[in-house]
Amino acid sequence: MTKLMLLLLFSWLTTLFVVVPQAEAVWLTIPSSGTKCVSEEIQSNVVVLADYYVIPGEGQHHLPGISAKVTSPYGNNLHQKENVTQGQFAFTTAEGGNYVACFWLDGHHQEGVSLSVEWKTGISAKDWESVARKEKIEGVELELMKLSGAVEAIHEYLIYLKDKEANMRQVSERTNARVAWFSIMSLGVCIVAAALQLWYLKRFFRKKKLI
Repeated sequence: MTKLMLLLLFSWLTTLFVVVPQAEAVWLTIPSSGTKCVSEEIQSNVVVLADYYVIPGEGQHHLPGISAKVTSPYGNNLHQKENVTQGQFAFTTAEGGNYVACFWLDGHHQEGVSLSVEWKTGISAKDWESVARKEKIEGVELELMKLSGAVEAIHEYLIYLKDKEANMRQVSERTNARVAWFSIMSLGVCIVAAALQLWYLKRFFRKKKLI
């Protein structure tokens, strides 16, 4: 019975951690001139933690410096570094939307460089080892706590999607209403223009005594 419960628990954990966004490792190739960006859509009140570092090439002893900048959906600057080979940024999202991290080379270089970015959000950004030591739990209890965090994250993400869908529906309804009013106004203008043309032609033909 115990083995069956553990198997079910493992199955639930696997399913939930696949559904909920976890850590994402990205390998970027930054060109010698230009900017490379990564972005992720995140709801509000979510912890974000990321590490990035320049990957040395073959026979490369001196690593070129890069600049990094992270902005919120409203354009607020959350992190900015210049002439570094590695760095880290962490913040809690204040609003839902698309968060963008951009990287570019400092100075003039003939070749681009490779950059590794490990982006963690939500429960994957939480230090579970510290939680386990603080709460003095381990094993199944720790996995249950992770499961509870995953369920809460899914619930919050579904609420975020529901609110986003409602906002998009309102925008769509307002747009449809404006298009309908514009169509009615266009039809009214066409009718008035046709009536004026008919009146003008009748007046013209009467003056010429054609009718």
